[in-house]
Amino acid sequence: MKAPLCAVAWLCLAVTCTHAQTVDSLADRLAHFPDRVFSKIGRQTVSLNQQLTRQTERYLHRMARKEEKLRSELYKTDSAKAKALYPQDPKQQYVALIQKFRQDSSRGFTSMGPEYLARVDSLQVALSFLNKNPDLVNASPALQAKMQASLASLQQLQAKLQAADAVRQFIQSRKAQIQQKLSGVTHLPSGITNAVAGYKKQAYYYADQVRTYRAMLNDPGKTAQTALALVSRVPAFSGFMKKNSFLAGLLGVPPGYGSDKAVEGLQTRSQITALIQSKIGSSGGAAASLQNSINTAKADITKLQNKLSKLGGGGGSGMDIPDFKPSDQHSKTFLNRLQYGFNLQTTRGTYYFPNYSDIGLSLGYNLGHSNSLGVGLSYKIGLGTGWQHIAFSSQGVGLRSWVDIHVKKSWSAVGGYELNYLQPFSSFKDIRQLNTWNQSGLIGIAKTISLKSTILKKTQVQLLWDFLSYSQIPQQPPVNFRVSYSLN
Repeated sequence: MKAPLCAVAWLCLAVTCTHAQTVDSLADRLAHFPDRVFSKIGRQTVSLNQQLTRQTERYLHRMARKEEKLRSELYKTDSAKAKALYPQDPKQQYVALIQKFRQDSSRGFTSMGPEYLARVDSLQVALSFLNKNPDLVNASPALQAKMQASLASLQQLQAKLQAADAVRQFIQSRKAQIQQKLSGVTHLPSGITNAVAGYKKQAYYYADQVRTYRAMLNDPGKTAQTALALVSRVPAFSGFMKKNSFLAGLLGVPPGYGSDKAVEGLQTRSQITALIQSKIGSSGGAAASLQNSINTAKADITKLQNKLSKLGGGGGSGMDIPDFKPSDQHSKTFLNRLQYGFNLQTTRGTYYFPNYSDIGLSLGYNLGHSNSLGVGLSYKIGLGTGWQHIAFSSQGVGLRSWVDIHVKKSWSAVGGYELNYLQPFSSFKDIRQLNTWNQSGLIGIAKTISLKSTILKKTQVQLLWDFLSYSQIPQQPPVNFRVSYSLN
């Protein structure tokens, strides 16, 4: 009996040592908590705060101009309705709304908006926990200042989002008032209908903009997620989260939460399972049928939620079905609408050996609805005249411009204008004279194929006709086949 007891003792000792090493490792990682985590959180939240403020004020100024135009057009048709709809100057009304937005966003927040942001809540509680326990991260005075600044900027951004949501609700209410006042008027002039349509479009895009910033806030990035995962492993954090999270404050944590007394009188899982089996039978087929029905219902609900989100009603923010086709790029910043890519084109020569390869780099701009335009550079690298004569050389360069118009599904129409230098050169001084460059006019079709990877986000094959090739010297093939790759 001594051998088994010794084995058990050694096993207990090993488990204890492993647990102690895990605790020591966690303590060591927390002690060397990088200050760049707080710096990055602070920079991101401050940047989002500034963008949201700038976009909100810009939209409100646009809507003020739309209402001024609507009032002017309405006075020409029905002055009584114009006075009823505009008892005060709309410009002054929106100026007051901007001032209120600035004041409300400087106060504390009491709401997360139309939906609960779980990651934001967890990140805020983690920052609060570290601020109250600076010894866990060996916080110096400078690091403590960064911790406090990151928490303050996160809370200020949430207050800004709360104020932006109040602006969104005002705009929705104002839109409903305009529609109600004009509902009884038949044969509205085009000036009024255009002004109303413009206001409704701006209202939709502002709501979409707010949703975008909320989604960006709820996606703190890998650095913050790694930090949150590390803090969540501290035993004391679990109890702190239950008492200090926004959700706990909203719902209230009852006394004795998590204790045995809290679940007294509640049905256990085994009791519920027995009840279900008594209704549908204990056979595996009945249970499988019930599970399939549940999975099907979940899939249907997910599809419906996705449709509502695209129509503007996702996340409980209120149904707002637009009467136009919204652009999927409108709420993105200029930099986020840029796309980077490259393409390849190979010209075959003697014995099926490529005479040269045309490598192009492109910078595009997304217009929305899968349409884009851009510019690019190309470089023709010579590969020799055959398998026995492989040699690399500079065979030409090119300047490109292109446009891609979506037609249907994965098909699009493409076109472009190019200037190409089609002679071997050894120095860039040789290509400075543009009168020696050939012009190319390209039109054709393209198909996007599913060859995505971690690097390549979109792959497109293009079949192009160069209708200016017949006047080129030397003449180039009129039909070109290219493969382009998008990096974002």
